Amino acid sequence: MSQPAAAPKTGAFKDKTKPEEVRKSNIIAAKAVADAVRTSLGPRSMDKMIQIGNGEVIITNDGATILKHMSVMHPAARMLVDLSAAQDVEAGDGTTSVVVIAGSLLVAAEKMLTMGIHPTVVAESFLAAAAKAVEVLTGMAIPVDLADRESLLKAASTSLNSKIVSQYSALLAPIAVDAVLRVIDPAAAKNVDLRDVRVVKKVGGTIDDTELIDGLVLTQNVIKSAGGPSRVEKAKIALVQFQLSPPKPDMENQIVVNDYRQMDKILKEERTYLLNMCKKIKKAGANVILIQKSILRDAVNDLSLHFLAKLKIMVIKDIERDEVEFVCKSTGCKPIADIDSFTEDKLGYADVVEEVQSHGSRYVRFTGAKASAKTVSVIVRGANGLVLEEAERSLHDALCVMRCLVKKRALIAGGGAPEMEVSHQLAKHANTLTGMRQYCFQAFAEALEVIPTTLAENAGLNPIAIVTELRNRHALGETTAGINVRKGAITSILEENVIQPLLVCTSAIELAAETTRMVLKIDDIVTAR
Repeated sequence: MSQPAAAPKTGAFKDKTKPEEVRKSNIIAAKAVADAVRTSLGPRSMDKMIQIGNGEVIITNDGATILKHMSVMHPAARMLVDLSAAQDVEAGDGTTSVVVIAGSLLVAAEKMLTMGIHPTVVAESFLAAAAKAVEVLTGMAIPVDLADRESLLKAASTSLNSKIVSQYSALLAPIAVDAVLRVIDPAAAKNVDLRDVRVVKKVGGTIDDTELIDGLVLTQNVIKSAGGPSRVEKAKIALVQFQLSPPKPDMENQIVVNDYRQMDKILKEERTYLLNMCKKIKKAGANVILIQKSILRDAVNDLSLHFLAKLKIMVIKDIERDEVEFVCKSTGCKPIADIDSFTEDKLGYADVVEEVQSHGSRYVRFTGAKASAKTVSVIVRGANGLVLEEAERSLHDALCVMRCLVKKRALIAGGGAPEMEVSHQLAKHANTLTGMRQYCFQAFAEALEVIPTTLAENAGLNPIAIVTELRNRHALGETTAGINVRKGAITSILEENVIQPLLVCTSAIELAAETTRMVLKIDDIVTAR
């Protein structure tokens, strides 16, 4: 009797199942992250309350902020966190959309894989589809001129409308537009350095009290203990990095004085030393002194303050090291490291330097600096810390929208219109293709419908009815038809002034497709020893 064929040993190397399992687990993990932020998309979105380890609480609906603070363990899910951060750097807005699109593309890819299409084919097709999508978006974009203030305001307002501070968008949008236009030359600029816009947060008052100041604002207070001035006109500003106090030995040591004449001599020396310093400062013509923070010894002592007050010189101490660059840029002064190099050419200029008190807090305002100084400051006010933080994040997003428009001067509609149009055009384009690519393009097109669906869901509308109607309108050739959340219907979204920069949308689709491709290409997870 012949022997039965030997049964294959269990645990033998099985090629197919492991990569499948790895891909599946990666897709599930990434999907979980996308679902976590899905509810934070759009003008009717929910906010997340994040509790940090030290007990601090953040309330926000900015996708990048939520994901940054989320403790994500799975490596594939972490790729989505990085994706959101990448969108934050590239465009600054659309950080939630990009994660939602990536999650949806991964679900579409999973369907393709179960149909038996090879992951590489899916990945390559998705990249081709993304390139086609960018083409479609660029085709439907409206060119914008930076002199067209109306369009810029609409774009900034659209970005602010999905935030907690949406009711203040009429106030914050012009601030964002003016801030960016003041720090660039609209004709020649290709990018905006947002470090030229300094955002200062002060608790007190309401968001209505937020203001844009053409010049510099310091949160440090003027030292008035010796009776020095708190307002100086035609100010000559010196930023010093040395201390106006008697020198200390480098090592900790004690001096014992057993004769009172010696004692007098020491005090006299100290007095002369400080007086000479103050005279040199006065001689150079400075009447406002900013002293950089020092950890070695006191920046000023009572005696030097007394002399400076007599000479009518305003003193502000504890300027942080990271503020030095901005202060120099705003006032045109140069940092002075030593009293001997204190000369007039290193001083900056401002028409007025004054200490302002409003809503229970004080700050110092420098106005009327030289024309070459292209910097502005925004003072954000808020009733409490949570609102203040969120107002600052929202303002940052609006500034980023302006930066996008400087980089790529084109606008497109919002409200799910561009995604739906791209979806419609890709589905049409898919019919001209053959083989597996046709399926993949079709899947990519369907995946983009996640944005209008989510917008409708978050607004409490019927997603199926709304998206079907939207698809129908786009099929009839209405390229700007989008979801009007306020009316709960489909309308031409450009008439509702809901517009966004082209760069936000194109970079979201490109980055999401890249990330999807990366996840699909992984077929094994190896732990390093």
